[in-house]
Amino acid sequence: MLKPIHPVWMRFTHWLNALAVLVLVTSGWRIYNAAPFFPFEIPGAITLGGWLGGALQWHFAAMWLLAANGLIYLTLNTASGRLFAKFFPLSIGGIVHDALAALHGKLSHADPRHYNSVQRFAYLFVMLDIAVLVLSGLVLWKSVQFGVLRDLLGGYDFARRIHFVAMALLVGFVGVHLVMVALVPKTLLSMLSGRAGAREVATKGESA
Repeated sequence: MLKPIHPVWMRFTHWLNALAVLVLVTSGWRIYNAAPFFPFEIPGAITLGGWLGGALQWHFAAMWLLAANGLIYLTLNTASGRLFAKFFPLSIGGIVHDALAALHGKLSHADPRHYNSVQRFAYLFVMLDIAVLVLSGLVLWKSVQFGVLRDLLGGYDFARRIHFVAMALLVGFVGVHLVMVALVPKTLLSMLSGRAGAREVATKGESA
């Protein structure tokens, strides 16, 4: 019997992260609208919280969920060896090669058990991006208590901008991720069931 592509703990933490990110982004947009520092505002219909106080409550709740769940995800990934097995080796040449192949529609998704270089880079990037979100968020939450971190991030106002840009990059990642899922729906099925489709199982069995 083949092992699942994605173990239960990985699927559970993935969907919790997705929920936390959804709440964080939509409530964060409402918080941003209360004191925008760019010449635009986010449409209220796609924000969460209703007012600044409500948005802050949602935001802080999701912040702790993302931080705790993300730490569990990283710990289990590292302890199980999955982090290095799935995301390394990684090279600039490999990223460029697979990115060009994707642009020409020649990047294979035949075996969902293995990530290509673009996927590896994207997932490692989003892990780093979430870390930046959490660290800059700590400065915005408790600026005095995290004074050293605040100074390292260039001060409170600059930390706000870092937080916003990191959020925008995360939204961009999610958008691309959803497009890829729509193009290769079996990736969603494997994230729900943990297993590959019949074709992938057969292919794996033939190569075993």
